[in-house]
Amino acid sequence: MAIIGLLIVGLIIGALARLIKPGKQTLGILMTMVLGVVGALVGGWIASLLGTGSITELNFLGFVLAVVVAVLLIGVAEGSMGGRRRA
Repeated sequence: MAIIGLLIVGLIIGALARLIKPGKQTLGILMTMVLGVVGALVGGWIASLLGTGSITELNFLGFVLAVVVAVLLIGVAEGSMGGRRRA
C-alpha cells in the first residue's frame, strides 16, 4: 500500500512541478510520475535533515522542497531530451 501511495504523491508533485515550470513540456505521464517520486524522496530527505520530521511524514517544508526538486528535475530532463531531438 505504501508503494501505491508514493506513486500517487509522485504524480501529484510531478503535475504541480509541471504547472509551475514555464514553457512547453513534452514529458509523458510516466516520466512525470517518476520525477515526482524522486522529487518527493529527495525533498523529504532534505526536510528530514533539517529536522522537520521523518521522510515518510507529510509536512509543509517537505512538500515544498519536493515540488522544487521536481521542477529542477523536470528542467534537467527536458534539457537533456531536447538536446537529443535537435541533433
